[in-house]
Amino acid sequence: MYEPSAPNNYKEVENKLIILYLINRMARALSRGQITDVMLDGHFMDYYTLQQNLSEMVDMGLLEASLENAGDNNTTRYVATAEGNETLDLLEKHILPIRRHAIDSYASQNQGKMKKEYEKTASYFPDDENDAFRVKCGIYEYERALLEVFVTVDTREQAKLIQSNWRNNPDLFGRILSVLTTAPLPNVPDASTAVPVASATPDQD
Repeated sequence: MYEPSAPNNYKEVENKLIILYLINRMARALSRGQITDVMLDGHFMDYYTLQQNLSEMVDMGLLEASLENAGDNNTTRYVATAEGNETLDLLEKHILPIRRHAIDSYASQNQGKMKKEYEKTASYFPDDENDAFRVKCGIYEYERALLEVFVTVDTREQAKLIQSNWRNNPDLFGRILSVLTTAPLPNVPDASTAVPVASATPDQD
């Protein structure tokens, strides 16, 4: 768990806790652009301080980052890790009440809109250990995951293709659900290969 190393790091600690608190209250992954808008509009911290904190929090294991489009920082999405959630649970009281209230108000006004915006998502990120790319595709109904699929591919181009196809097939979930919930047909022997059954004839004396 992350712990402050000295009293003069209080503001640095609070900044990280504010970011964790925002993601926790929105109850979903947030893009870099979304986090930036909230932090700047609410005067929580300046742009450069925010970007530094996001980078540090990923390195520290408090946040996990994934890319929707590699190279475009505004589509990097962040979600709190188990360690990040544990840190927030233990240190949430270090966030000033007025700031917690401001984030709570923002979440109550915008959570539904963001949920609708991200009902169907697809993101990919490098899997450096296996020299590959990992694609996460999901369909969500408010806070509930209806379907999540993880696919590992060799190239960025393959990852982008899966991402595009997932987003651009509106009936995909219905087709998948139909396949998974349709009972298989009974095996019926092919008439051309069926073995004829000899008919019984009465014995003739």
